[in-house]
Amino acid sequence: MRRGRLPTFGVEEEFLLLNPRTGRPSTRAPEVLRQFPDRAFTAELATFQLEANTPVCRSAEQAHRELVAARRDLAAAADQHDSLLVSTGFSPLGLPDPVPLTDKARYRTIRDRFGLLLDSHTTAGCHVHVGMPDLATALAVSDHLRPHLPALLALTANSPFCDGRDTGHASWRSVVWSRLPSAGPPPLHRNPASYQRSVQLLLDSGAALDRAMVYWFVRPAVHLSTLEFRIADASGTAEESLLLALLIRALTTRALHDVTEGRPAPELPDQQLRLALWRAAHDGFEGRGLDIDGELIPAHVLLEKLLAAAQPALEANGDARCVGNLLDRLLRHGSGAHRQRRAHVRRNDMADVIALLADQTRAGLPD
Repeated sequence: MRRGRLPTFGVEEEFLLLNPRTGRPSTRAPEVLRQFPDRAFTAELATFQLEANTPVCRSAEQAHRELVAARRDLAAAADQHDSLLVSTGFSPLGLPDPVPLTDKARYRTIRDRFGLLLDSHTTAGCHVHVGMPDLATALAVSDHLRPHLPALLALTANSPFCDGRDTGHASWRSVVWSRLPSAGPPPLHRNPASYQRSVQLLLDSGAALDRAMVYWFVRPAVHLSTLEFRIADASGTAEESLLLALLIRALTTRALHDVTEGRPAPELPDQQLRLALWRAAHDGFEGRGLDIDGELIPAHVLLEKLLAAAQPALEANGDARCVGNLLDRLLRHGSGAHRQRRAHVRRNDMADVIALLADQTRAGLPD
């Protein structure tokens, strides 16, 4: 694959604030955010959530600098407000009842319409945007990349605990998020008209308040001219967020090439994709996954297939060495879910999990 104009990309990281003594959600996000009126840090639905957005990035080095700086600054501000900044997909000790809402009319409307499904919005994810020339191209790329979503979810699973118990799932966030009627795997769009019909059905049925509430794991972000990947749990470290972003950019680069060459998207039935995503959420990277052929295979084999698809673009983009280094480090230390479980099993104490989350959110992935 020849090196051409590289797609731009950006990363949105959602974080949770926890009380350093109890490990439970801390509702200090408004105070933390007031310290950064000129930064791309924003509130989320609950007052224990916040989000950091990188600018549009063109290189791995730029993205890594932005990710590290955001975590460092937010963690320091959280310290000043008696809170811990942690990056995990779901609050390990559960949620307050009721969930404390950020003062915004849209969030109150979500609460009134969806009731207890409001809890699905209190998860934390890592979202990657890749620049697209137009809607039709974005939809074609989405169709091509549906089979890789389970491997991406397995690799990034980072939320095994809820209410202080192991959920039996590596990504509890994915399970909780999928309860929403407008969430889950993207349909096979085929063309803009098909996409518009799918969106309109969500709106007409009341499953989505508006187009911003179309929560597929991959969706066009039309206002940004990007394709947004919402498949991953919030990454334990900045390096894991960078790895996700570079893999997604490479897969997107490959898909753009395939679309230009007129290659059709794989025919993957919705039910099989949904089952493969559940299996990825359940097992994570250390277990097994459902292949496109419907066979259960080791999750690392799914990743190997993803890497084979991404490798030509990684080399063309100049990201192959960086991705190889990050993957080696991740494999040595284990996935986010595995590291959380390993911390817990030492003393059977959730305090050790909270300490791990706070430390790695700030310090990053060891060499």
